[in-house]
Amino acid sequence: MARLQTKYQEEIVPKLKEKFGFSNDLRVPRLKKIVINMGVGEGVGDSRAVQAALEDLALIAGQKPQITKSRKSIANFKLREGMAVGGRVTLRGRMMYEFLDRLISVGLPRIRDFRGLPGKLDGRGNYTMGLAEQSVFPEVDIDKIYRVQGMDITIVTTADSDEEAKELLFLFGLPFADRRLND
Repeated sequence: MARLQTKYQEEIVPKLKEKFGFSNDLRVPRLKKIVINMGVGEGVGDSRAVQAALEDLALIAGQKPQITKSRKSIANFKLREGMAVGGRVTLRGRMMYEFLDRLISVGLPRIRDFRGLPGKLDGRGNYTMGLAEQSVFPEVDIDKIYRVQGMDITIVTTADSDEEAKELLFLFGLPFADRRLND
């Protein structure tokens, strides 16, 4: 079992039950999935850029990414319907906890001038953050990067409110700028 999964069951569930007054363990919010998305704008003119981004995404996530294709043709961008423009991976279960652990303990501390994550959730208990480059993950060899590429990471929870979801993510160890671990 992943380290964060054990932490969730042994530490986080009792704290959330106490804070929000949940009577049942199944009522306590939990992580549902993590979606990692990489859009490659230069993929239109350079198919190698999309392939390199997919390879990096596979290294970061630990599973094969799904290719995302354009839905519309846009003449100004020389984009045709069905062209590969990026990739995405949906992580669940053990892989999700392993990725979140690597993100919190290795990825975020490697970001230059990092002062914490913005604490804004989407209103449904989900949190999305962006990373400017894939090199914050140790799996990606900096010398073999074809092109510096950013990514979006969405953490989907079962929380009913943003307050519950933010507390859940904070207890997992996400460093929000407006909260400190010793609050």
